[in-house]
Amino acid sequence: MEVFESMPVFLRTFWFVAIPTSLVFIVQTILTFVGTDATDGLDANFEGDLSGGDSPFQLFSLRNMINFLLGFSWSGISFYNSIESSSLLIGLSFLIGLVFFLLFFFLMQQVQKLSEDNTFKFSETINKTAEVYLTIPEAKSGKGKILISVKGSIHELDAMTEQERIPTGALVKVLKIENNTMLIVEKAL
Repeated sequence: MEVFESMPVFLRTFWFVAIPTSLVFIVQTILTFVGTDATDGLDANFEGDLSGGDSPFQLFSLRNMINFLLGFSWSGISFYNSIESSSLLIGLSFLIGLVFFLLFFFLMQQVQKLSEDNTFKFSETINKTAEVYLTIPEAKSGKGKILISVKGSIHELDAMTEQERIPTGALVKVLKIENNTMLIVEKAL
């Protein structure tokens, strides 16, 4: 602690911001990689309707505040001996902190765009070709099963036909959906 006592108050202030901020940042990073990233999920019992509220990543969050303080404090420490004017140093540190803040926010928005919705919807099977897995009886007299690929995933679904019996291994085309879960198919040409 003698090192801190011999420092000018201005530089000591930057260090007192940098050390705890860096520790919180390290903990956040470890939690992110471990998969228990819950630092922004605090329940504040707040019902505000903010624009973009459906987005899981908010502009003003603990994580973004930490990024700002990291940029602010470490740039202040780094440029302390290079810049004589304390107001210029604070201004530059503030701008660098703002760049950290905005850069991280922009990166997280881009990462959010990479996510995709892989939920299965029966409507995505219309006009797709499938393979009969279990024979489909004629004239909707019973149900069979088909294997169909939707978004790169194979699904085994119930199917009926309004035409003649379709044997196992035949290719079929999905025409429509009945009762939200039954596919009506015809033999593919």
